[in-house]
Amino acid sequence: MEFKRVVITGLGAITPIGNNIEEYWKNLMNGVSGSNLITHFDASKFKTRFACEVKNFNPADHFDRKEARKLDLFAQYALVAAEQAMKDSKLDLETIDHDKAGVIWGSGIGGINTFLEEVRSYVNGDGTPRFSPFFIPKMISDIASGHISMKYHFRGPNFTTVSACASSTNAMIDALTYIRLGKANIMITGGSEASVNEAGMGGFSSMQAISSRNDEFESASRPFCNTRDGFVMGEGGAALIFEELEHAKKRGAKIYAEVAGGGMSADAHHLTAPHPEGLGAMNVMRNALKDANMNPEDIDYVNVHGTATPRGDVSELLGIKDVFGEHAFNMNISSTKSMTGHLLGAAGAVEILAALCAIQNGVIPPTINHHELDPDIDEKLNLTLHKAQKREVRAALSNTFGFGGHNASVIVKKYSE
Repeated sequence: MEFKRVVITGLGAITPIGNNIEEYWKNLMNGVSGSNLITHFDASKFKTRFACEVKNFNPADHFDRKEARKLDLFAQYALVAAEQAMKDSKLDLETIDHDKAGVIWGSGIGGINTFLEEVRSYVNGDGTPRFSPFFIPKMISDIASGHISMKYHFRGPNFTTVSACASSTNAMIDALTYIRLGKANIMITGGSEASVNEAGMGGFSSMQAISSRNDEFESASRPFCNTRDGFVMGEGGAALIFEELEHAKKRGAKIYAEVAGGGMSADAHHLTAPHPEGLGAMNVMRNALKDANMNPEDIDYVNVHGTATPRGDVSELLGIKDVFGEHAFNMNISSTKSMTGHLLGAAGAVEILAALCAIQNGVIPPTINHHELDPDIDEKLNLTLHKAQKREVRAALSNTFGFGGHNASVIVKKYSE
């Protein structure tokens, strides 16, 4: 069977460093940190008191009061990012086949704000169960894709992937597959997360997974740096319109890039730690290259998972050296989590936008906040430290790895006939 080709024709983003694509890309290229002291709740008693929050987001600018009451923050981010992507795509909702248009979204945690608020209200009450009728519909992770499909009347495949920090990358791979197989013409895909609250921050802190560098919060996200002490929590979302190539060409759509392929693997090793030799990372990148029918030398840029955890960064770079061999030293590598923080299940969607930025603009986003070389990291690797670097990017690979050993990678490339 000959697969149909899939291209990207619309983009949307709500991130800690920009609430639209243009602002996000500008701040990526300028190396802007999105980390600041937490405003969503009083974090004064918490070990970590900072995060990469979305700034200047007012639900009232996007939803009426009645609608907003039905939406957890993660679903609000999803709907706003999807609306941006739909407008960017210029899809005509009057003429498309709604039965062949779908939504596949990713979220690792979903409506944790709603869960926290409802349980807190019950515990602080008199014991009488007074739960909101919207409690469950607001909380469940799949509801974002449901809301998006209802808004645009997309009646094709509709679901949410949940694979921790690999969730939105898995969503994009599934969207790619459905279009390749002719089961859909259009897919809204991506992911969203909103876990900067007492439960989210407290839970990750107790695992010693997040940075506690409160006195240096702006530079706390330090991928590859010898002084790194964990990731910085992020929030937000990103949406992409995946479209079958001939469908896009017929309507004269702007094409950002082609989705070349995707890979998946499992570490089968540990609850939260990566495989120490990077086995899962090696397998997922090889699987992505094979699926894209590409050679290692075809990749110019790798946007790494690069969370700034002590073991994770080293393991991933070991995997890259094994897969790409000598070409690993010719590529650019960077971790945009140094700027955005870690958006958990939305990380893959936000970071594939960084890969598209590199392809579109010929600029590699930097890894900021690097202070000291880690002796376990090969100094010959080009980690794009401190400042963006100009380079033509023919193809870029984006990695995401999640708790439970879930690994997913997507490759995007310049579109050509």
